[in-house]
Amino acid sequence: MSDVFQTIVVEFEPPVCTIRFHRPESRNTINDLMIEECHQVLARFDESTKILVLEGSAEVFCFGADFKEVHQSVSQGIQGEQNPGPLYELWTDLATGPFVSVAHVRGQANAGGIGFVAACDIVLADKTAVFSLSELLFGLYPACVLPFLIRRIGFQKAHYMTLMTQPISVDQAHQWGLVDAFDVNSKDLLRKHLLRLRRLSRSGIEKYKKYFHSLDDILARSKAKALAGNRDVFMDRRNIEMISRYVETGLFPWETPAI
Repeated sequence: MSDVFQTIVVEFEPPVCTIRFHRPESRNTINDLMIEECHQVLARFDESTKILVLEGSAEVFCFGADFKEVHQSVSQGIQGEQNPGPLYELWTDLATGPFVSVAHVRGQANAGGIGFVAACDIVLADKTAVFSLSELLFGLYPACVLPFLIRRIGFQKAHYMTLMTQPISVDQAHQWGLVDAFDVNSKDLLRKHLLRLRRLSRSGIEKYKKYFHSLDDILARSKAKALAGNRDVFMDRRNIEMISRYVETGLFPWETPAI
């Protein structure tokens, strides 16, 4: 793949494709272009691609929705055009596609970043990795993330993460099943996993994943509710005001300006 993308860096060494989130100025937050570019890469997969690796920078895997873009949309008078469908479909492709998806997490994974993590077949991390759902701090809730997160760690742990909003350590994430393996040297950990995964046939992966996801169709069953929930919270005027205030001042909703 020779294309130059604006929000991601793509490396292709058959049978492995690596997508690296690359929005350093925005903490690798998710915008429409990032979603579109990820879809473009996945659409070009053929029989030579058996493994997809997702990663960010050493400091931030992905920090969730781009609040600056949300604020800009509102300032331009286009609030209400939020369309979570492409992101939910991207995560569904990671979960059900005919390849092994591997999240390699270093540093912060927050909000929508947890969606990418939970959607992947295998999650590897280093000791710096922390995981959080911060949405309720702004009156939002992780509507689209939750079906993927519940599928991986269960209802109560996903519920707890949503309510508490605070980061959990990689050790805790590993105990809960959000992370499959972690190490100080996560690059070496990733290399060892890829050596093993390369031995699998693509047809075997495809048949297995189709069967595996037929056992529980929570992602398909939850899609309509997840999209509706996401649209609802992003159309709430007060929520948008809190996001805009945070972008403009850096103040959280419960904080007051210094006099």
